[in-house]
Amino acid sequence: MKLAIVGVTGLVGTVMQQVLKERKFPITEFIPVASPRSVGKKIKFNGKTYKIVGMKEAIALRPDIAIFSAGGGTSLTWAPKFAEVGTTVIDNSSAWRMDPKKKLVVPEINADQLTKNDKIIANPNCSTIQMVAALAPLHAEYGIKRLVISTYQSITGTGVKAVKQYEAEVKGKTLASEEMAYPHPIFGNCLPHCDVFLENDYTKEEMKLVHETRKILRDKKLKITATAVRVPVQGGHSEAVNASFKKPFEIKDIKRILRKAKGVKVQDNVKKNIYPMPRTAHNYDDVFVGRIRRDDSEKNALNLWIVSDNLRKGAATNAVQIAEYLMKKKLV
Repeated sequence: MKLAIVGVTGLVGTVMQQVLKERKFPITEFIPVASPRSVGKKIKFNGKTYKIVGMKEAIALRPDIAIFSAGGGTSLTWAPKFAEVGTTVIDNSSAWRMDPKKKLVVPEINADQLTKNDKIIANPNCSTIQMVAALAPLHAEYGIKRLVISTYQSITGTGVKAVKQYEAEVKGKTLASEEMAYPHPIFGNCLPHCDVFLENDYTKEEMKLVHETRKILRDKKLKITATAVRVPVQGGHSEAVNASFKKPFEIKDIKRILRKAKGVKVQDNVKKNIYPMPRTAHNYDDVFVGRIRRDDSEKNALNLWIVSDNLRKGAATNAVQIAEYLMKKKLV
């Protein structure tokens, strides 16, 4: 198994290395790939030292799987070139997610769609992954009519520059505009501004939640609206989700279904102040669900609080799980 990580030096690329090691993914040849400024530098992975290579050299090595975390533009240019030599690409950017010919995969939900012909597989957006992991089994049972979503997203979802901005602001430093990842300070603040604003006045992040959720749940008519907020947190993303269902439900059955759902953990005991938080979700692969309660203002409606580590299940772990599925089913 020859495996490449493209974008190996970034936040997600670093976590991917950690996840591969923890899950004992069977690699016979590891190929670290990064931008030209990092080529030739050395990194350690699983007790060995490797030299970072560029795209062309990596393609020449013909990896079985290449996990991309290097941005949409890079993926659009290079993923097809890896695919041409027989490599299966698992891409963490938004480049291929809404391509009707590409699968958008959360393994617990729809990995069964994958075939040997899928040479470019899209990893969903971090906030989408954790939400659909909790909602998919409920959708299968009761049928979701409408979702109203508010996210509280970690600065780590923006990348290294955002973390540096936050850390500088914590120390009271004033940064030049070019050093800032955001148009405003993030420490002690909340920005209702994740990614760029679109013509409809929603952000790209908000529309990802709409379009990706419909694709994964295979329901083009699903009504969804979202507000995505960046918060000064490093442990993970949190989401307040209001779901309206087609069928009536009992709260005890909602909890039973969620407890049985693979990769989901219910933390819901308000008498003991037990509920999901990014602090306690950090460095875990599970999706944590709590504050499970009926919305009495609407027929067959439910409120959920969903939290997950956005760099792990929201990115690196989901990609590695796709790779594990491909190996298990001998699709690579």
